[in-house]
Amino acid sequence: MTDSSATPVATLPPPIANTRVFIPLSLFALYIIWGSTYLGIRFALESYPPFLLAGMRFLCAGVLLFGYLCLRGTPLPTRLQWRNAAFTGILLLGFGNGLVCFAEQHVSSGISAVAVASVPLFAALFSGLYGAWPNRRENIGLVIGFIGVIVLNLGSNLSGSRLGAAALLMASCCWAFGSIWSKHQDMPAGPMNTAAQMLCAGIALLVVGFGGGEQLPVHPTLRATLAIGYLVVFGSLIAFSAYLYVLKHARPVLATSYAYVNPSVAVLFGVLLAGEHVGPFDLTGMAIIVLGVITITVVRQRQTR
Repeated sequence: MTDSSATPVATLPPPIANTRVFIPLSLFALYIIWGSTYLGIRFALESYPPFLLAGMRFLCAGVLLFGYLCLRGTPLPTRLQWRNAAFTGILLLGFGNGLVCFAEQHVSSGISAVAVASVPLFAALFSGLYGAWPNRRENIGLVIGFIGVIVLNLGSNLSGSRLGAAALLMASCCWAFGSIWSKHQDMPAGPMNTAAQMLCAGIALLVVGFGGGEQLPVHPTLRATLAIGYLVVFGSLIAFSAYLYVLKHARPVLATSYAYVNPSVAVLFGVLLAGEHVGPFDLTGMAIIVLGVITITVVRQRQTR
């Protein structure tokens, strides 16, 4: 947010040297931190139930970010913006992340990340609700991507848990629809949008968790508690700030490149640190999904240009 009373020097873009340093650092945070959050969720699930886990994560992160923005004098959202942020937050973070936490009780963290990589495929379909139907080349990318989803479901990880597979597909659909819907609504500005969404989603997830009979653990493991702290500080605050920085100072295709890298990072962390197994169907499905997503993204980048 720019202060209107600031001198012209204060509004100048940062030096090139700074962007050359901070953009790679921010991309590293996006690739590694967001890719590792899937394993963080798995560790946290050792003691905490899924919806309470997600609720605590986003409520804590939302309170911290909201408090920081209020101290800086950031304007509060209007009543309409609160409503839109609540609906979007429940779709993206409530259903999107909450169902991922639920699914990771049944499937590995790496495969969860691979399945969630299909979000851009569903987003391309939901864009048609607002007149932006996929063109011929985008349809090719959609077909490729959904073939990857089918192959992924043939693998041992997802085929052994239909409930987990259904939860991941529902999470991807909700995240995609929420992303498309929010673009056409009056949302809070800048980071306040994220803070409002995390606050609303965190409260909703806690209501669902406690309403569904989930209980906080009496004696949680140290690793599970540290994992929640990692998700709050690194996954929800630091990585998101890095995303905003890259989005502001680099091309959008670079800022969204984490969608291609996170699945591989998540699989690698799962194999090395949690002893997860990845079969040939899983690897093939991941490769096909990423290929489909890249096809759609490249086509839309050319259209934008």
